[in-house]
Amino acid sequence: MGRGRWRTAGSALVRVLLVWAVSTLTMLALAGILPDFRLQSDDGDSITQIGLTAAWAAGAFGLLSALVWPVLVRALLLVPALVLGLLVFFLNGSLLLIALDLIPDGRSEVAPETAVVVAAVMSAVASATSTALAVRDDEAYRRRLYRLADRRRRRQGRAVPSRAAETPPGLLVLQLDGVGYEELRRACGSGLMPTVTGLLEGSHRARSWRTDWSSQTGASQLGILHGSNFDVPAFRWYEKDTGEVMVCNRPTSAAELQRRAVARTGDGGLLTLDGASRGNLFSGGADQLALVLSVSARRGRANRSRAGYFAYFSDPANAVRTAVSFVAEVVREVVQSLRARIRGDRPRVSRGGLYPLIRAFATVVERDVVVAAVIGDMLAGRSAVYADLVAYDEVAHHSGPHGRDTDRVLQRLDRSLALIARVAEHAPRRYRIVLLSDHGQSPGETFLGRYGLTLKDLVRAGCGLPVPRRAGRTRSGAEARAAVLAALHRPVEEGEEAHPGPGSDPVVLASGNLGLISFPDIPGRASRARVERAHPALLTTLANHPGVGFLLVDGVVLGRDGGEARLDVPGEAEELLAPFGPGAAQAVRRTDAFPHVADVMVNSAYDPGTGAVHAFEEQIGSHGGLGGEQGHPFLMWPSELSDPGAELAGAEAVHAVLRRWLREADGPQVPVAAPLAPPVGESAQEPAAPLAAAREAPDPPRTGHTRAATGVSPGCPGTEARRYGAVADVEGPGGVPGPGLPDPAGRQPADPAGGPPPVPGPGERPPRAVPQDSPPEAAIGGIFPSDGLPARDETR
Repeated sequence: MGRGRWRTAGSALVRVLLVWAVSTLTMLALAGILPDFRLQSDDGDSITQIGLTAAWAAGAFGLLSALVWPVLVRALLLVPALVLGLLVFFLNGSLLLIALDLIPDGRSEVAPETAVVVAAVMSAVASATSTALAVRDDEAYRRRLYRLADRRRRRQGRAVPSRAAETPPGLLVLQLDGVGYEELRRACGSGLMPTVTGLLEGSHRARSWRTDWSSQTGASQLGILHGSNFDVPAFRWYEKDTGEVMVCNRPTSAAELQRRAVARTGDGGLLTLDGASRGNLFSGGADQLALVLSVSARRGRANRSRAGYFAYFSDPANAVRTAVSFVAEVVREVVQSLRARIRGDRPRVSRGGLYPLIRAFATVVERDVVVAAVIGDMLAGRSAVYADLVAYDEVAHHSGPHGRDTDRVLQRLDRSLALIARVAEHAPRRYRIVLLSDHGQSPGETFLGRYGLTLKDLVRAGCGLPVPRRAGRTRSGAEARAAVLAALHRPVEEGEEAHPGPGSDPVVLASGNLGLISFPDIPGRASRARVERAHPALLTTLANHPGVGFLLVDGVVLGRDGGEARLDVPGEAEELLAPFGPGAAQAVRRTDAFPHVADVMVNSAYDPGTGAVHAFEEQIGSHGGLGGEQGHPFLMWPSELSDPGAELAGAEAVHAVLRRWLREADGPQVPVAAPLAPPVGESAQEPAAPLAAAREAPDPPRTGHTRAATGVSPGCPGTEARRYGAVADVEGPGGVPGPGLPDPAGRQPADPAGGPPPVPGPGERPPRAVPQDSPPEAAIGGIFPSDGLPARDETR
């Protein structure tokens, strides 16, 4: 025992000496290269004396970095994230100046601006050397991870979990934003994602699921994390009762949407017990947050979303590495944009302005911080982690979902997954890794590029209003821009669109290839007769435009050439919307029941042969409506978990599956709220999705994991009962209401044991039939199924 301890201490001492030696050599090299940096006195010194000076300076700098740096970063934690990233270089340079001042006899001198460069190079080299030495020694690497994990748990007062067989496994859910099922098939088949391919060939299976009509991150992630995306008709929409435009990537809107979901379900979310939310729009009820938009508007120490930046920038080498990658990504985007312009690629959108910086933030900064936070969560042994990697989605909007640009992003994402999988092997508990996406991406030229006018111009023309001679551009609603502004502590507002002024002019909003038209001067939802009376030519103009697929107005779907279908007449909508794929009518019918659905909903045209749509925003890879790959994301899970079932329609169904997988572990997991009857405004044809999905798929007994009506989670093995308070705080444990909320409609809740659903109230439609998913359009070799096999869009 004593011999092993001495061997460990000896190995650690050798690594410290090697890192010190490499740092000394680096400092000597920099002193020889940089004219404003010297390590000798004015009278000159011998080579030995210069070497000793460099060793002294390297040791002092390393010691200051280890002792002083974490304190400095914690003191600056409230500084905007991107500003903190820039301050890292100047603070690091200041530490180097202090280290050089500690050298006796004044044998060193460096200009302040040169000190920043020297400190950055020194930190990067020391970190790379230390990591390389640790990685070469598997035992040392494992001990280092355990030591970091123990340090985190001691700071948080957490018990040390055991990796023994009786310890319940944790669930790690990684969201690859915007990667559709078919894109995953293609990437694995072409060798772009070897890590994912290896999982599918061994321990994992994958299949597609179908989004709601609003196929975008806000609706999907709210449904996945909080179990309800009711009344989220699009990425942005106008609410007449408040006169405000809700935008899913605006922090204030995200906080309100999360509050509504918590109030509706009576539960804090998927991550309520011992969970972590990283890089998401919503918290999922987690008490460990990093880069979560719904809490980013908060200021002060209560904004725990800032903690992820401290965890990452506490190592100055991280800032150096991320900064270099950030600059490289900006250069890469500029080169790729110029190459596309020179080649005359079509379709193409503008990629200038601040976009290269926004792309670099999404593909480098946000990725690095999220991955570091996930690694920290695994080392801390958290039971549930949900993280969003947005890189592919951001690049696909401007470069298209298929091509060299997005292929490079997928390769880098796969490397991040490989790093996470490797760390999981050394975590103090075993993790079941689930990969999923929130939507796909459909290609196609923009509506403006194809027809020379925006949807707003077309609506104004149909209303007989003046149309600008020069068509304007509709701002893209990608999530990365909001994340950048939130990191800078700037509110994400959209000028006049955030609060439209009074008047009769229609409010026209875009959400990918889904458009929304509202008339502020008409109270409530406008009837078809009222719209036609006020604007006789509008509906005909829209429905017959070649870039429009169909309209929804007052419970009626309008198509081209006079096509019309009432949603309350069985079969009519299914026939009219058949080109948009299975489940299109059900998705439109559900959205029609939302209280804040727009007066007129417009879905762009869709070409089933090419899969192309026409985005009403400036995006050549888009999502938000119906048509093509955007509505078919993927779900990939370990084979040891139960099968998700034959049909996954809607994000709320995915939430139910993740809930079930959490309960399958023999330990403290997320409590399941008592089911609530739908509030007024939602038809009984769409029951609470988690309950509906639980009826369709097998589910283990819920003994000991169901919250009682008192708001306490009794009997969770290994944990204390948890009490839930008022709805005022949307962040999680402190703000989750009990399940005994009254139903505004006065109806009785459904039988939690799987009995019949509630009897439809007055004016409600009967329950809808659940459609089947479509099979893969084409087969590729390897691990994916052939066309002759049963069509479940599943891969193994």
